[in-house]
This record gives sequence, structure tokens and C-alpha cells, in this order.
Amino acid sequence: MYVCGRGGSTSGGHGSLDKSITLPPDEIFRNLENAKRFAIDIGGSLTKLAYYSTVQHKVARVRSFDHSGKDIENEPLYEISVQEEITARLHFIKFENTYIETCLDFIKDHLVNTETKVIKATGGGAYKFKDLIEKKLGLKVDKEDVMTCLIKGCNFVLRNIPHEVFAYQKDSDTEFRFQMNHPNIFPYLLVNIGSGVSIVKVETEDKFEWIGGSSIGGGTFWGLGALLTKTKKFDELLQLASKGQHTNVDMLVKDVYGGAYQTLGLSGNLIASSFGKSTTADKEFSKEDMAKSLLHMISNDIGQLACLYAKLHNLDKIYFGGFFIRGHPVTMRTITYSINFFSKGEVQALFLRHEGYLGAIGAFLKGAEQDNPNQYSWGENYAGSSGLMSTSPDVYPMQRTRSGTFDMLEMDRLERPLVNLPLLKDPSTYIPDTVDLTDDAMARKYWLTCFEEALDGVAKRAAASQPDSIDALERAEKFRQKYWNKLQTLRQQPFAYGTLTVRSLLDTREHCLNEFNFPDPYSKVKQKENGIALKCFQSVIESLDSLGWEERQFALVKGLLAGNVFDWGAKAVSDSCKEHKLFTEMNCELNPEYTGFLLQEGPPHKCALIFADNSGIDIILGVFPFVRELLSRGTEVILACNSGPALNDVTYSESLIVTERIAAMDPVIQSALREEKLLLVQTGSSSPCLDLSRLDKGLAVLVRERKTDLVIIEGMGRAIHTNYYAALKCESLKLAVIKNSWLADRLGGKIFSVIFKYEVPCK
Repeated sequence: MYVCGRGGSTSGGHGSLDKSITLPPDEIFRNLENAKRFAIDIGGSLTKLAYYSTVQHKVARVRSFDHSGKDIENEPLYEISVQEEITARLHFIKFENTYIETCLDFIKDHLVNTETKVIKATGGGAYKFKDLIEKKLGLKVDKEDVMTCLIKGCNFVLRNIPHEVFAYQKDSDTEFRFQMNHPNIFPYLLVNIGSGVSIVKVETEDKFEWIGGSSIGGGTFWGLGALLTKTKKFDELLQLASKGQHTNVDMLVKDVYGGAYQTLGLSGNLIASSFGKSTTADKEFSKEDMAKSLLHMISNDIGQLACLYAKLHNLDKIYFGGFFIRGHPVTMRTITYSINFFSKGEVQALFLRHEGYLGAIGAFLKGAEQDNPNQYSWGENYAGSSGLMSTSPDVYPMQRTRSGTFDMLEMDRLERPLVNLPLLKDPSTYIPDTVDLTDDAMARKYWLTCFEEALDGVAKRAAASQPDSIDALERAEKFRQKYWNKLQTLRQQPFAYGTLTVRSLLDTREHCLNEFNFPDPYSKVKQKENGIALKCFQSVIESLDSLGWEERQFALVKGLLAGNVFDWGAKAVSDSCKEHKLFTEMNCELNPEYTGFLLQEGPPHKCALIFADNSGIDIILGVFPFVRELLSRGTEVILACNSGPALNDVTYSESLIVTERIAAMDPVIQSALREEKLLLVQTGSSSPCLDLSRLDKGLAVLVRERKTDLVIIEGMGRAIHTNYYAALKCESLKLAVIKNSWLADRLGGKIFSVIFKYEVPCK
């Protein structure tokens, strides 16, 4: 164990703020041996370290066997191998300046080989600690402009972390109200509250200007607060303020006017004079009340100043950051109230989950311009990130202490840029997820319990997927424990990673599996089921072709839904396949208002984009017959599958092999591939759910080029947990079978009810 900080034990008492901490080194500075580049942002109290590393992890690969001249009846469909892959990761660590020497010692001792000869530094403390950094790490310190770094960092997180931004609503059931990022993040106002206040208008990536500021900021709050309350620490002052009642010190409108204030159109609870009662009352005021009054006074001044600049420059959103904010509820509440009051609700006060890292991120980007990180898309790695923690004195005091001492953020570089689906009706209002579990306490309790109860089975599945690995059981247990801890954190702090959804719970589980080298626990299951389904393909097609036109349309949709309903490994499914009963046994009722889609015989759609769901029966006996029908009508098809594995979802690489085998059996598919009327693409996602605002750029380009006019989204994760309410510019079909009784009840149906939602956009 690596002990970082002062000696002594951490008390379990509610009020303990002892900062001593003992953590495993790999939990603080992960992948440090592969670090390539560093940047640092040192403020008055906190140090934020950024570094780039390469991460070696396992990935599952599939490859066709060479079956030429062989009897392939009993052979697997394709070969599965687990290979090592190197990817890029960004690490951001925040810790108190108290620990800077011991942390620098640890970094020096564990650096194996780094390309860095210069460390980019920003923040006021970069001058104070320059000699120490150069001595400890043997690197030259190169200072970067603070505001330039802040803005570069802000642009980076706004682009790459969908639930980065939130509004704070203290009196709401959900304090943190997260927003999806708009496709165009500019222009905006950035108000950084450190010792003083800096106000910057950001117009483009490289165009911004400092337009104002104030010397009345966090420094004023701290300085005056220390004089008033004799408090020695900034956070202790904020804690005092959170317990205070400012109306005991401030003079309110009703104190000045009595009952006559109503004729003025003013609220009696408005502050007429900060500290006004202290000039008239001959008594002692509590430290808590004075701290709260001071916080209100400074926050109102900052809010009014920021609001005036926003109105002057026609901006309706202001991002607040800096040491003064840091997620403190009482600070965010007063800032929000001030902005709402002075703008009459026309300007929004917004905060950032990772505002403390903006300077470090910007400094890193300044030092990494040769690699141009902005040419890639990045994703937050939930397994390696601490998440947003409430600093409310009533919530988990020991967790707050630890989080306040060390905080981590990790971001993984994605293979290709992610962009909006061009067919989204309004990307700025698109929300992927159907239910916000942060807001819905009943749903949150159900789904967290559901994932907890499934955890042992997932861990067993992970271990069983690697029978030849001697440490598979040990790694599976580490995965189980880590994901369990994440779930407990989310019970207490559901806002930790932004809006809590079924999608984020699934994604967090996938991230934890990958961390412990379980890249595709369902790979062998999918391999087996794909092979079984392929053996049934020809007879299913023959059965469909023997039907009349109208009867065939319903059979196709029933087959598509049947493929989505079953547990693919169930014996009943295999028996149905062998006896060719799959399509006749499926009993589902389709709403008559949707059947027009099935029976229309007018001009065909030019191009259909289909987001496929599961391997095996679903894609082979459900999706491909449907694809074949569309092709026969004269409609081109883009078939989109996951870039990486998640549960038993079909991946892009698996779909290539499956399609190759189907083409060898079916001339319609073979011809469509040859003439490029059937195109297989990857989504850019490795999730059972689907975010249409973060899709592979190649897919988006193809959708435009082919003038796609029909989108089909299949499966519970893609069409119900996400995108149930997604509005598109073209016709769309969302279909799935509800395989969860609780969700069926929520939607007003029964388990195995059919969702078949055909939508035509309003003209």
C-alpha cells in the first residue's frame, strides 16, 4: 500500500475532515509506467495533473475459417481469438497541494519511460512550485496562459462528455439537472471564480476574449470570512455558510417597508442590504449566519455582473467554474438564484461536472498539438473515474473527505470521430434515454436492485468465457466488487456520472468488464447461436417465399419480433428452428394504425438504415429476411452493428462473417452486396443502447450520400430504453418485445408485449 499524506487514522465520526488517506497506487496514478506526456494546473489549494498513457488491454477478434474443400457441418462458424491491443487514455487527477511532494515522488519512482521533456503548467501555483517540479521529475516547466487553458479545456469536455453540463435546482427533487450537449457549443460565457472573477466570451474554438472581471470573488469571500468568523480553511467557511441563516444578518425588503412592499411589486424576502441588521442590532451574530450572508452578497454581485455581460453580448448560457464553485451546493444555489433574478429567467446558470480539470486539460492540449487530440472523439471511462460527489455536509461525510482529497477522471480515445445522425429532427433537443433514473426514485431503486441481483451471474459468465485462464476467477471477482461499489455509489449519489439511466448502468458494467480483461464474455455463446441460426436460414426463406404478399409482410415482422424475444440459448428456440415453426408460433398483435407501413405498395424507400440488435436468431432469421424483402422492393439497406461487443449484441466484425455465409446461400443478398445496395457499417458504439448523437462519422456520411429515408431501430435497449421518443426527419420504425415485467407494467402492457412504433414526421 502507498500512503500519501500525513500520518494518523481517519475517524469515522460524522464531522471528521482528517485528510490522511491510504490508497493502492494503481488506484491513484493508473498506467503511470506508460505515461507519455504531462501537464499540471496548480491553484491556491488544489493541484490538477493530466497525463496521456497507452493502455494495453484484451480485445476479442473473430475471423472466418478457411472451409474450402472441408465438411463444415459440425465446425464452428468462425474462429475467436483474444488479442492484446494498445489504445490511448487521458488521466486527470486532482489532489490537495498538501500532497504535492509525496505525489511527485511517487510519479518519479514509477515512470519507466516518458517522451516528455517539458511539462506544461498553468495556474498561479505553477510559479510557486516550478523549482520543486523540475527537481522532482527532472522536467522543464513551461508556463501556459491560464485563461487560454481554461477555455481549451472547457471546449474539450463540452464536446466529448454528453452529460458534462448541469443546472442546479436546490428545491427540486433532483438537485442536478443535466443537459445533453448541443452539437454547436458556441457561443457561451465562461465565468471563472478564483481569487477574483474573470469573464470570457467564447465564440469559436480559437476565438475568445476577456470582456470583464472583478476583484470581488473567492478571495474576497475567504478573506472577509476569515476576519468575521476566524475560520482558517475555505471549505470550513463554506460549511459554516451551509448551516447559516442569512436573514438573521441581512436586512430584507419587508424589514424596510413592512407590509407596503407589495405595492412595489417586490418580494418581501429580497435582500435590501447585506449585513444591514448588523448596523442596527446591538447583538452578536453567529459565525454561520455571517458566513451565509457574505456568501449571498458576493454571489449576488458576481451573478449580476455575469448577467449584465451576457445580456450585453446576447448570450443565454453562462458556465461557472473555478475554486469558488467546486460543486458546493450552497454556492451553486446562490449563483443560480442571482442569475435567475437579474435575467428574469432569460439567462441560464450552468455548471460543469469536471470544471476543476479545465485548466489541466487545456494545458495538456497545448502540449499535445502535434497529436491533435481534437481530431478524435473521447469517452469518459466510468470504471476509472470518481464521478461527481455531493459536498453537502449531510451526505456521506467520509466519502466526501476521500473525494475531496483525491479525485480521478479517465477518458479513452475512440477509433474514429463520433457525430450526430444527420436524420435527427433537432439535435439540440435530442435526449437518447427514455427514463431519467436520477429523477425517478422508484425506477432508480428497481433498476439498481435489478443490476445488483444480476451481478453474480455476469461475473460467472465472465469467468466461464475464459476457461483456459488461470486468473479468470480472480479477475471476475475483482470486476464484481468494483461494479458493486459503483452501484452503491449510485444509490447514494445517482448524479455521479451525469443523468443516471439504464444505458449508463449498462455502459458502466461494460467498462468494468473491460478493465479486468473480459472483452466479450458472450463471444462463444454468439458463435454457437449464429451457427445454429444459419442452418435454418434457407428453409425459413423458402417458407416465407411460399406465402402471399400480404401474409408474407406480417410473417416478416413477426419473425423480426420473434428473434428479439427469446433467450437465444433456450432449447425451445432451437426446437422451433429445426421444425420451422418460429414464425407460426409467434403470437403478437400489431396495432392496425401501424400496418400501413407493412402493406404499402407505393414507391419504395430509397434507402433504409437498420440498427441491428442481437446475434443468432435475431439478426439471421429476423433481420436478414426483412432486409431481403426491402432489397426486393428496390430499397437499398445500410445495416449498422456495434463497433465493439456488449452482452450478446452482434458486432460489426461478426456481421461481416454472417453476411458472407448468407450471401453464399441467397442470390438476393449476394447480388445486393456485389452492387453495393447492401452496406454493412459500424455504429461507433459498444453499448446495448444507442445514442444517435454519437455515431461513427463514416455511418453519418453514408446516410447522407445514400439519401436515407427510413430508419429502423430494433431491440429493447435501442428502441425502448433509448430512442423511444426520438424524433427523426424521415419515416422510422421502432420495434422490440418487452422482456421485463416491471418495464411492461410501466408502459401499460404485459411481459412479451410488442412495441411496433411507426412514425411519419410532420411536414
